[in-house]
Amino acid sequence: MSSSDDHAGIARLAPASRPRTLVVMGERHFRDMFDAPRLHRLRHLCDVRGPLPADSFRDGRVRAELGEVEVLLTGWGCPPLDDEVLAAAPRLRAVFHAAGSVKANIPPSAWRRGLVVTSAAAANAKPVAEFTLASILLEGRRTWRYVEGYRRHRDGDSAWRDLVPPTLNHGAVVGLVGLSRVGRRVAELLRPFDFTVLAADPIVDRDQAARLGVRLADLDDLLRSSDIVSLHAPELPETRHLLDRRRLALLKKDAVLINTARGALIDTAALIDACRAGHIRAILDVTEDEPLPAESPLYELPSVQLTPHIAGSMHGETRRLADSALDELERFLDSRPLEHQVEAAGLSTLA
Repeated sequence: MSSSDDHAGIARLAPASRPRTLVVMGERHFRDMFDAPRLHRLRHLCDVRGPLPADSFRDGRVRAELGEVEVLLTGWGCPPLDDEVLAAAPRLRAVFHAAGSVKANIPPSAWRRGLVVTSAAAANAKPVAEFTLASILLEGRRTWRYVEGYRRHRDGDSAWRDLVPPTLNHGAVVGLVGLSRVGRRVAELLRPFDFTVLAADPIVDRDQAARLGVRLADLDDLLRSSDIVSLHAPELPETRHLLDRRRLALLKKDAVLINTARGALIDTAALIDACRAGHIRAILDVTEDEPLPAESPLYELPSVQLTPHIAGSMHGETRRLADSALDELERFLDSRPLEHQVEAAGLSTLA
């Protein structure tokens, strides 16, 4: 569906109007995103009604507002906008999502109805890419090995250092699986460093890759060649367990696998076996089950670093997401082109 199709049949709001708006997201996320200046801007642009924020469409005050609401500003903690909610909001024209993916929150019927949908995924890509870059550089220095060795031996100059694999931050190969928003940003951030960067992405051509300073490779070849592999592919039926037992075995001895994308991209059982055998190291900000069950062996493996999905925007960083959503809302009210509209045709390749 094209942008013009999305707007067909929708009467655009006059620039001077303040659309009746519900803000639906978790209280903690709202507090992080909307400091006093951003809250002032929100109220300037919108006639904000109902609880601020609302966190449930079952709340009686929210249900009463749905019949009149024209705009939804959503974010993390927003329950799904299912068909029942959309049917209760006949005047709804647009959803501005102050977070990343909209796939879990907004059904395909929203696009069929002609709603405008935008996302702050591009703003959220920045901290994920920064986290990835930091992980690549620290892992390239084999930092965790030195941290553990120094802690254990309490001698910075003993023979244990000779057992640490060579550092990688000069001349190593970094493989990016997926040139999504985050993958592209990581490629850009890697430019000043002395890496060769490979990328595997079936919908990116060689010219596009060259502009990013990366070389396209078949996924299996990328895994065989890379010292550090970072995942940036969407979770789709065809990418579930993309890195299965066979592909994990292609990785070099002492290679590092970084996942800030989706846990289901990796076969967890196969990963546990590879890390337990000492074949590879894994940096996991996402896991197939979140939160990770307390009995998971991943917690106990010294070659695995686990973080609880912290690579994306946190605390004050989330104000970028608020700015992105408010900027899009202002463009919408001024009848200017939107920069981060989510098109129905692209849903199948989104994370």
